[in-house]
Amino acid sequence: MFEYTKQILTKVSFDRNLFRKELVKALQLLKKEERRMLKIWCVASFAAYSDIILEVYRKVY
Repeated sequence: MFEYTKQILTKVSFDRNLFRKELVKALQLLKKEERRMLKIWCVASFAAYSDIILEVYRKVY
């Protein structure tokens, strides 16, 4: 599921709203450890969306 989530986020990264929506969905489905790994990957891969990533993670934790 983790790899699939990375693929989806990469495909929707052209749109900020879609990215946020898919990230929220992913965090609901992934296990705690996978969520941590996803955060690291997202920040490294999508620095332009760091504000969205941090906002979504703040709401989840």
